[in-house]
Amino acid sequence: MAMVAPVAMATEPNRLPTNRQELRRRVASLLVVRGSGHWSDGQRRYPRWELPNGELRRLLQSGVGGVILLGGSAAELRLRTEALQGWAQQPLLICADVEEGVGQRFEGASWLVPPLALGRLHGRDPQRAVELAERYGRCSGRQARLLGLNWVLGPVCDVNNNPANPVINVRAWGEDPASAGALAAAFVRGCQAEGVLACAKHFPGHGDTSTDSHLELPLLPHSHERLEAVELPPFRAAIAAGVAAVMTAHLQLPALDAEHPATLSAAVLTDLLRRDLGFAGLVVTDALVMEAITGRYGAAEAAVLAFEAGADLILMPADADAAVDGLVAALECGRIGADRLEASLERRRQALARCSAVGAAASPALEALEQLVLPEEQQLVRELLELSLAIQPATPGLPAGPGVNLIRLDNQLNCPQLPAMAPALLRPAALGYGACLLDGRSPSPWSGDAQAPLDLARLPAGPVLLQLLVRGNPFRGSAGGDEPWPAAVRQLLAAGRLAGLAVYGSPYLWEQLRPLIPAGIPAGYSPGQMPQAQATLLEGLGLGPAALEGGFTD
Repeated sequence: MAMVAPVAMATEPNRLPTNRQELRRRVASLLVVRGSGHWSDGQRRYPRWELPNGELRRLLQSGVGGVILLGGSAAELRLRTEALQGWAQQPLLICADVEEGVGQRFEGASWLVPPLALGRLHGRDPQRAVELAERYGRCSGRQARLLGLNWVLGPVCDVNNNPANPVINVRAWGEDPASAGALAAAFVRGCQAEGVLACAKHFPGHGDTSTDSHLELPLLPHSHERLEAVELPPFRAAIAAGVAAVMTAHLQLPALDAEHPATLSAAVLTDLLRRDLGFAGLVVTDALVMEAITGRYGAAEAAVLAFEAGADLILMPADADAAVDGLVAALECGRIGADRLEASLERRRQALARCSAVGAAASPALEALEQLVLPEEQQLVRELLELSLAIQPATPGLPAGPGVNLIRLDNQLNCPQLPAMAPALLRPAALGYGACLLDGRSPSPWSGDAQAPLDLARLPAGPVLLQLLVRGNPFRGSAGGDEPWPAAVRQLLAAGRLAGLAVYGSPYLWEQLRPLIPAGIPAGYSPGQMPQAQATLLEGLGLGPAALEGGFTD
C-alpha cells in the first residue's frame, strides 16, 4: 500500500471561521475521548476515564470527532458504535487498543497470541512469520470493521530489547529492528486491506525503557545515531507499508529535546517524524491522561503543546472542554496558525476516506455477528498457539491430588484471563488440585526470605502445580521480573512439592525457570494468557479437558 499523499496546503493563508461556535466544532473534531464498550453507565469498568453517556453524547453533539472504547462483548460493541455514530453530527473515528485481536478487549471475537510470539518465530522462519502477521492484521481489521470500529491502535512498533520493560514486553512484534519492522508492516498491510486504519506506536520507540509512562515519564538517553539504528527502523517499515496513523510516546529524549516529552516536542513530531521519516498521515498523541503528562501539564496546555509540536489528534485529554478551550484560545491569539488547523482537519478527512465503504452499517447486526469469527480465523488462533508453545519433553503428567494449584495473577479482580470456567482452574481441579490465587499486587504468601520466599505453611499440603501469568502490563510498573520466582521454584523442589510449571506471557521468566526444572516434572510455556492458551498448554502437559469445561479447544 502506498504512503499517504502529503496534505495540500493553500497558497493563501487560511482564515479562522468568524463564527466561534464553528471554530470550536472544528477543533473538537480533533479530540478522541474515552468511552466504555458497555451500554450503561453502571457497567463502566474505569469511571475515572470512561465518560458517562450524557457527557459522551454532549461532546459528540458539540463536534468531538473520535471515541476510544474498552470492555463489553462483541454484540454490545456493535450496538455501541452504532449509537455513538448516531449521536454525532459527522463521521467518527472509533478505535480500540486491540493489539492482540478484537477478542482481547471484546468477548466473542478472536483473541490472538501476543505479537512477540511471531517476533520469535521470525528468527526461525521469517517467511511464515510475515505471512502469519498479515493474516493477524486481516483478522483484526475484518472483525473490527464488522463491529463498527474503523481504527485499530496497533501495531506496536517498539523494539522490546529490554526484558525488564514493564509496559511493552510481549506487545512488541520483535526484539530486534528487522523482525519488529517486517512483522509490523505485514500487520499494517493486512489490517488496512480490510478498510480499517492501523496506527504505528509508540513513536519514536518505547522498547528500551524500564519505567511505565502510565505512571511516570521514562528517560531514553540514546543518541540520534542509536535511534536510527534500533528504534526508528520499524516505524520506517510501517510508514513504507502505508500506515494511516502514528501514535506518540510519552518519553524524554534529551538528544532530541531536553525540555519536552516526545508527545509535546516539535523536534520529534515535526522534524523527525514529518520531515526526516516523511510521514504525511495522522499523528495522534498517546493518552494525555497518563501520569507522564498530567503530572507536569494541565489539560489545556498539554493539548496546545501537542498540537504545536505536530500532533493532529488529541487522545484522551484529562478534560475535553479545557482542551478545546485551550486550542481555540491559541488559534485566536495567533499562537497556532489557521493553516495548521486546516492541515490536521484535512488529514482527518483523508484518513476517514481511506476506511472501507463496506462498513458495519452495510449489513444487519445479526448477520455481522454470525460472520464475526470465520473458520480460517479459528484456525489462525490455533496455529499461532501451537507454533509458540514450549513443552518440556518426556513429561509424565501431574501426580494425582489432593494438591495445590498455585496461580499467580496481576489482579484477581476483573481478570478476563481467568473466568470461572478457565482451563487453568478446571483441569487441575479434575485431578484434585484446589486453586490458590496469588494476586501480583499482594504480599501473601511471600515470606520475606530471599532464599525461601514462599511461606509454605500458608499453603495446603500436597504437590504444587505452579501457574504464572506474568507479562508487561500498563499500570503494573514491572513485568514480573522483580518477583523471586527462581528462588520459589528451587524452594518447592527442595521440599519435594513442585508437581508442574506453566508460564503464560513473558518468555523471559520462562527462560529463567526452565533450566531449574528436572526432566521428570511437566513444564511448559505459552505467550498467550487467555483460556484457549491455557487449554493448549495444559493439554501439552498431559491435562486433558475437564468435564465441565467448554469452548476452549476450538
